[in-house]
Amino acid sequence: MAAADDPEAALWVRAHAAEWQSLAAQATAATHRAHPTVEEALHTLRTYRVLARHLATVRSLLPASVLTTVLERTCAGLHTAVNRPPPLTWARWTRLFRDDIPVAAAAVRPIALWLAVLLAAGAGAGWWLINTYPELVSLIASPQMIDGVEHGHLWTYQILNLGPPAMLSARIFSNNVVVTFGAFCFGILFGLGAFYMITMNGLMLGGLLAFTHQHGLALGLLKFILAHGPVELSVMCLAAAAGTALGEALIRPAAETRGASLRRRTEELAPLLLACALLLLGSGLIEGFISPSPQVSIPVRLAIGLGYWTLMMLWLSGRLVPRPSGAAHRGSETAGVIDPAEQD
Repeated sequence: MAAADDPEAALWVRAHAAEWQSLAAQATAATHRAHPTVEEALHTLRTYRVLARHLATVRSLLPASVLTTVLERTCAGLHTAVNRPPPLTWARWTRLFRDDIPVAAAAVRPIALWLAVLLAAGAGAGWWLINTYPELVSLIASPQMIDGVEHGHLWTYQILNLGPPAMLSARIFSNNVVVTFGAFCFGILFGLGAFYMITMNGLMLGGLLAFTHQHGLALGLLKFILAHGPVELSVMCLAAAAGTALGEALIRPAAETRGASLRRRTEELAPLLLACALLLLGSGLIEGFISPSPQVSIPVRLAIGLGYWTLMMLWLSGRLVPRPSGAAHRGSETAGVIDPAEQD
């Protein structure tokens, strides 16, 4: 029954017109409020509940009217404001580093372990290939690198001549980010791109170790990668595992559509990418300041490499940042935003 045919319904619509204008103004203010107080947030929830009830009534009275469209748009804006993620406060950053990143790492841990095995297998295959067919080293090394090794000089200790350590660290960090996040992005190709990146890096590592071993320089190369290599290779496996998880979301979507499944999986793994970037920043600093320095001894490099790797494992396992005790605190952190319209 239309409101025009029902005098009581028409009277109800006119009686609430001023209230709807006030609710629309409050909804506009709520959607543009970046840091609401507790009172403002509770007022927004109450406004949402009232507006949702009125919208349900108007839909039954005027299902195809301009008023219904306006109220639907206003209610949708309030829904977005109510359910948007909280701002990055100190508590949000703490929860990100303490909870979200370990949860994302745990979600891809089995895949990362298998990719670490694939990396080791690729390194073994690269060692065998170059050890059996030394002429194939030109496929994984530049002519300058080959010439230097054949004359008894590693290319690793010449990178200090490229610039000061700070600039060198920035360049190394950029290169590591490109390679690692390339492994993540290529994982969208149903996981095959991540497998390719891991296999090729394993082949290159094993092949270069075999080539330098043939010329008595393998210890020097191991000495160079000892401090930064464990974390750098682990981060590469983690990023590739996250990319493989994206490919799995396309092969076996958990949502209604593959696009929705991919978006959901990306949101779940986004904290892990932040962790990878921060870990690569530390690796870049180590590789720029410590790895090429001939004054740093092997025990010191080993201590730095193992220490940094242990720190990474403690962080990703959730044991680095202690969790607060108390059921009340846990409840306040795990409580989500409930749709007020669903409570009525």
